[in-house]
Amino acid sequence: MKEIYINKTQEGQTIYKFIRKYFSSAPLSFIEKIFRIRDVKVNGKRVSKAYVVNDGDYVQIYVTDNQLEDFKKKIVLVPSKQKINIIYEDENILICNKPSGLLVHGDENENRLTLTGLVLSHLYENGEYDPNDSQGFTPGPAHRIDRNTSGLVIFGKNIKALQQLEELFKERHSIHKYYYALVLGHLEGKGEINKPLFKDEEKGLVVVKSVEKGGKTAITQYEVVEEYNDYSLVKVCILTGRTHQIRVHFASIGHPLLGDSKYGNFIENRRFEKRYDYRNQFLHSFSMRFDEIDGVLSYLSNKEFTASMYDKEKEIINELRKYK
Repeated sequence: MKEIYINKTQEGQTIYKFIRKYFSSAPLSFIEKIFRIRDVKVNGKRVSKAYVVNDGDYVQIYVTDNQLEDFKKKIVLVPSKQKINIIYEDENILICNKPSGLLVHGDENENRLTLTGLVLSHLYENGEYDPNDSQGFTPGPAHRIDRNTSGLVIFGKNIKALQQLEELFKERHSIHKYYYALVLGHLEGKGEINKPLFKDEEKGLVVVKSVEKGGKTAITQYEVVEEYNDYSLVKVCILTGRTHQIRVHFASIGHPLLGDSKYGNFIENRRFEKRYDYRNQFLHSFSMRFDEIDGVLSYLSNKEFTASMYDKEKEIINELRKYK
C-alpha cells in the first residue's frame, strides 16, 4: 500500500486527477480499475473519483511495490542554457515574457524546448519543484499564446493559484490582456471586431462563421497607436479567448498581421521578410491587468504587469518611424 499526505500544494483537485498525475506512467485502465475495485481510500474511508482532496488528507492506494516502481519512473530535468525572461514571481505565480518562436507547451511525446519546460527547470533549480516528488501536481501555464506570438504568459505554481487563474481566463471578467499588433494598411482611431469564429480541426484553420453554423462569439477591440506608410501599429484587447482570434479578425477586415504565414497577405509578407528579416506574425502581449479579485490571489487586485517588445520588434518599429 502507498500512503500519501496531501498538503496545500495538492489540495483542491479530485482524487481521480491527483492519482492520474501521481502515477503518470500508469495506463488509464489501471487507474480505472483501482477505483472500480475500491482500492483507493482517504483517511481510511473509500471514496469516489469525484472526491476533492484537502490539506491534511491521507490518501491510501493499494498497489504492489513492482507497480509503484513501474508507474513512478524517475524523471530527469536537464538544466537549460536558455533562461526565461521573468517579469514577476512570488510563491503562487510566475509571469514571464515569452520570445516568439517558442512553444508554451508541447505534446507529451515531444522533446522540443518549450516555455513550460524552461519554467519547470527554473523552479527545479530553485528547489521549488521536483518532478519525482511532485505529489500529483505540476506547475503550469494558465493560458497559452501562439508559438510565434511573444509576450506575457502566467504560470500557477500551486493547485489553488493555477485553478483560480484558469477560472479568471475562462470568465474573462476580472483579467484583461492587451497586445501590440502590426497590421497592413491604415485603420480608423478605434474600433471593434465582433465576428463569430469556428475552428476547423481537419484543416487546422480558424474561420469566420455564424453562430448558427457552429461559430463561437469573438470580440476584439483595437486602437491605433501609430501609422506608417503602409502599416499601422494597433493596441488590441480581446474580450473573448478564441484560437487565433486576433489574427483571423484583422485578416477578416482586410488588415492582416504582418508576417502571419497562415492568415496574412503572402506577397506583403515576403516583401516584409526581405526588408526586415522577420518571419513571425508581429504580435506581442504587452500588458496583463487584474480587477478586484478574491481568493488566494486577492493581493493581485488592481495590479498590472507589462512586458516590452523584444529588440527585433523594437528595431522594426524604429525603422518604420522613419517613413511616417
